Amino acid sequence: MKLFDSHCHLNDQRFQGDIDKIIAHMHLNGVERCLCPGSNVTDSKVAIKLAGQYSEIFASVGIHPHDAENSDDDSFAQIEALLSSPKVVALGEMGLDYYYDADYKEKQIYVLEKQFEIAGRCKMPVILHVRDAHQDMLDILKSWQNYLFGGIIHCFSSSAEVAKEYVKLGFYVSFAGPLTYKNARKLVEAAKLVPDDRLLIETDSPYLSPEPVRGTRNEPANVRFICQKLAEYRNQPVEQVAELTYANACRVYGL
Repeated sequence: MKLFDSHCHLNDQRFQGDIDKIIAHMHLNGVERCLCPGSNVTDSKVAIKLAGQYSEIFASVGIHPHDAENSDDDSFAQIEALLSSPKVVALGEMGLDYYYDADYKEKQIYVLEKQFEIAGRCKMPVILHVRDAHQDMLDILKSWQNYLFGGIIHCFSSSAEVAKEYVKLGFYVSFAGPLTYKNARKLVEAAKLVPDDRLLIETDSPYLSPEPVRGTRNEPANVRFICQKLAEYRNQPVEQVAELTYANACRVYGL
């Protein structure tokens, strides 16, 4: 059984000096590949560096909504230039986050759409962070759907109805550690309804550790727990969920 962690922040300072150990632990637990996203120009460059050093790691580059306020035309130009780096397979992590940054909605939308322009020009999939902003994101995606080349709703956090809307727009839906939590009723219903060919799993390391390792620093090896829980909720063999999510990650990232 082989697994693909479709979203893990190995460029986070909490992993500094530990990457060899993290990669070894991945292999021990069947995780063959992972995607390390950027959230600003600086850590996008770190993601690219890691991807160059380790065959298991692929990279994406982008500007996270938390970094939107500090972004300008130079930031967008640098992100677009980084897309030509070897092993960069997507644009992101980008998106809308109204939980922490509701005061900056207009700037977040502006930064998101500037990156959509780049993604369309470069024919790259996008990795979307959406928190307390699903209706706005759906409305924006509908207006851009003929220009974009698909992508991922990472760490999905909403309902089955919202998941269906993203799938209709051609997006993949990725489930993370919260699917394993006791209060995950809404997520469970969404996980049951996403079609096989639009399903992904991720850790979002070092955040959101799944049960039974909640409260510890998360890492890609833990994606197996999300795979197991997803298989349980979908009434599918865990090997089947591993296989289809691996194939889906390879497809969306063009691997």
